Amino acid sequence: MKIYLVGGAVRDRLLDLPVQERDWVVAGADEAEMLAAGFTRVDADFPVFLHPKTGEEYALARTEEKVGPGYKGFRIHAGPDVSLEQDLLRRDLTINALAMDEQDRLIDVCNGRDDLDEGLLRHITPAFVEDPVRLLRIARFAAKLGRWGFRIAHGTHGLMQKMARDDDLLSLTRERVFQEMWKALQEAQPWRFFEVLQRCGALQRLLPEVSVVVGNPLSHQAGRETDAMAALKRAVELAAEPELRFAVVMYPAARIAQDRERFLRGLRVGKLARVQLEDLVQWLPRFDHGVRAASLLEVIKRLKPGHQPQRLAAFIKAAQSLRHARAVEIEQGLAMADEVVNRSNVNALRDAGLEGRALGVALVEQQLARLREKLVGDAD
Repeated sequence: MKIYLVGGAVRDRLLDLPVQERDWVVAGADEAEMLAAGFTRVDADFPVFLHPKTGEEYALARTEEKVGPGYKGFRIHAGPDVSLEQDLLRRDLTINALAMDEQDRLIDVCNGRDDLDEGLLRHITPAFVEDPVRLLRIARFAAKLGRWGFRIAHGTHGLMQKMARDDDLLSLTRERVFQEMWKALQEAQPWRFFEVLQRCGALQRLLPEVSVVVGNPLSHQAGRETDAMAALKRAVELAAEPELRFAVVMYPAARIAQDRERFLRGLRVGKLARVQLEDLVQWLPRFDHGVRAASLLEVIKRLKPGHQPQRLAAFIKAAQSLRHARAVEIEQGLAMADEVVNRSNVNALRDAGLEGRALGVALVEQQLARLREKLVGDAD
C-alpha cells in the first residue's frame, strides 16, 4: 500500500496558495485492506474512504471507462492492480494530475508542472470530452487562477466547443451547475466562470437568460463588457459573500426572463441568496427613473432594517454594483426614509382622533411629507 497526496492540494501548494483540503490516493490496496486499517467507506459508487483520525478522503487508485450517457455513465475499476499513473491519467487537467509521495517528491506524468509555470489549463487526453462536468470545472479554475494569467489551451478550448454542442451537456443537473457556479463566485475573478462557458457555447444551453446578459466575452477584453459583468466586478470589490455576487449577476437575467417566476424557481441556491435576488427584482426597478420619496418609503418598510439590518445592507451593496451612477443617491435616500419612519409620531395622530385605515393613510402622508422635505429636488 502506497499513499499519495494528489490533485488540487499539490497544485495549490506549488502555486503557494492556501490548501483548503487534501485528497489522497492509495495504490496497491483493496477495500478489505482499507477497512482493516480502520478506514470507513463513504460512497457506494466510488472507492472512497475516510481516514479514522483526520477524516480526510482516501480513494483507491482507479480507472474509468465511459459506458453510458452523462457524467454518471462510467464504469469504475479500482484495486491493487491500478497504478498511481493510471489514476492520474484519468483526470481532467494536467495541473490537477500532480501527486506527491510520502517524502514530498513530486510525481508529474502529464507535464502539469510545466503548465503551472506557463499558466495553461490543458486537458490530459481526448477522453476529457466524456464528462460534461469538466466544462464547469475548467470554468471554475479559470475564475480561481485567472488573476495569475492562467488561460485555456487552444486545443482544450476546441474540445470544450465540441462538448458544448453534444447532448451529453444536457445531462448536467441544475444542482450540479449551480454547485460549481457557487464555488466560482467565491473566487477572485468569478466573471471568468461565465465568460469561459459563454465562449465555448455551453452557457447558452445551460442558462440561456444568463448567456444573454453576459454577451460576447471577446469584447470584454477590449473594455466593452456588459453591464452584468461590470456589475459583478464591482460586487467583488464590495463583498466576498457569494450571496451578494450571485444576486448581482442573476438580476439582469431575471429582468429579461420571459417567465420570471419560473426562472427564479429554477435557481438552486440557498434561501439567503434567493431573498437578496428577489429583493432586487422587486425593489431596484423603482429607482430606474429617479429616487423618489414614495419608492424610498416603500422599500424601507419592506426591508425592515430595524429587524433585518443585513438585508438592507445587501440591497445597498447590490445597488452600488448594479446602479453605480445612482448608488449614493439611493443609499442616502434610504437612510433618510429609515430616519423618518423611526421618528414618526403615531400617538399624535391618534390624539387627533384618527384610527384604523384613516390612521394608516395619515401616517403615510406625514412620512412622505417629511421625507420630501429632506430630498432636494424631489418632484414626487
